[in-house]
Amino acid sequence: MNKREFLKTSAIGALGIILAPSLLRASLKGERLRTAHIGVGNMGAADLQAISSHASVDVVALCDVDARNLSAAHQLHPKARVFSDYRVMMKELGHEIDAVIVSTPDHTHAPASMLAMQMNKAVYCQKPLTHYVSESREMNKLATEKALVTQMGIQVHSFYDYKLATLLIQSGIIGKVHTVHAWSPKNHGYDGPPPQGEDPIPAYLDWNLWAGTSQKRPYKEGMYHPGTWRKLMDYGCGTLGDMGVHIFDTPYNALQLDVPRTITNECRPANGFGFPEHNKVTYEFPRTKYTAKTLKWIWYDGQGAPALNEDLMLPGMDTQANKKQQNTAADSAGKVSLDPMIAGEHELPEQGAMFVGSKGRLLLPHFMQLPKKIVKGKYVDISEEIAKLTKEHNLGEPIRDYDTEGAKHYHEFVDACLGKAKCSASFDYASRLTETILLGTIAGRFPGETLHWDAENAKFKEEKANKFLTGDYRVF
Repeated sequence: MNKREFLKTSAIGALGIILAPSLLRASLKGERLRTAHIGVGNMGAADLQAISSHASVDVVALCDVDARNLSAAHQLHPKARVFSDYRVMMKELGHEIDAVIVSTPDHTHAPASMLAMQMNKAVYCQKPLTHYVSESREMNKLATEKALVTQMGIQVHSFYDYKLATLLIQSGIIGKVHTVHAWSPKNHGYDGPPPQGEDPIPAYLDWNLWAGTSQKRPYKEGMYHPGTWRKLMDYGCGTLGDMGVHIFDTPYNALQLDVPRTITNECRPANGFGFPEHNKVTYEFPRTKYTAKTLKWIWYDGQGAPALNEDLMLPGMDTQANKKQQNTAADSAGKVSLDPMIAGEHELPEQGAMFVGSKGRLLLPHFMQLPKKIVKGKYVDISEEIAKLTKEHNLGEPIRDYDTEGAKHYHEFVDACLGKAKCSASFDYASRLTETILLGTIAGRFPGETLHWDAENAKFKEEKANKFLTGDYRVF
């Protein structure tokens, strides 16, 4: 079933919802915003906390397929109505909702968000925006046509250090950028075989609703829900779709990139079930005003990432000691605290990006650390440039506390719904960033082959790859 047919037979069509423009009340400046939350466990719980911390928000509905998550959220918001099926929630409460927050596994991002947008609701959707490239384009098209307030959940997009790095790059501090390296040692891949057999479905979990429009596999304890789904092609987008979105965001935004021309993923052969545990994805982008004639972008993930090369060497770096430090950090990937992991001046940060330009390099750790400029093997003091840009653009002071800084991105969305701000990661931007990410995961199905992307027609030159741009929606 395609997406259009799904929407026709979902709550909008089959249940007879009237598409009343309820979002219009949010344009009445100064009023309150009524929110509904789809997915309230794990990251969804964090999203709920951050959105509801805004003084003008009323949480009116909570939805989750896991009764444990729903119960915990309901204790915090006892006045909210609770649901296990987002379609039923939208049918029964659509007229009482202004904005919908989608914090589900990746495969449900588009179905839930599209349904909300069809009903003229503002949408905050966690990253990556979608599971398929076709969905990203459809979501952006619908949001644009309806002039809806939208925001993708890339919280660090609104952090001081990332705003600063964007301004530094655009000021020409390292000249035209010709290469970007980005990395994370996290492993949201799975090189093993599909699980055999089936386990009893827990009473607290609606397995059919969890699978949603994607393939419904036999339930296996600890294999899919709550966390392992990121590793699997049916439901997640791998490490690239998790940490890649965060770490790509600032270079992508700073260089004002669109989608790439070519993509190559060096990884193990595709197994049709899990994403590779190690990826090295090379993109080539066309020129922008901030880049050289072409821009090469290299992404590394998995234990031990990144592979060291000349572009990544830091002043005074002990290559052997640094490699040992990287491997130690990679062993604990997945258990990383939200507290910033301060790297030494001679050690690469565990996760981050390196801009390479005609006048030097700029290192941007992930996250909550100032960018550092390197020229001819030495660090260069850029404190004056930082002070100047901070003052000119009213960036304030850097905050090294995630709980304080983290709410900014969410509150920007709420304020935009109330007509008091503008979203910085709307679906117009988020759809292009997500498309870029997803093209890298598709390239992982053809390891070592260079795929050529026709952005205008939204298809690969290599026909065999085009079938992975979309997927059939299961009726559930």
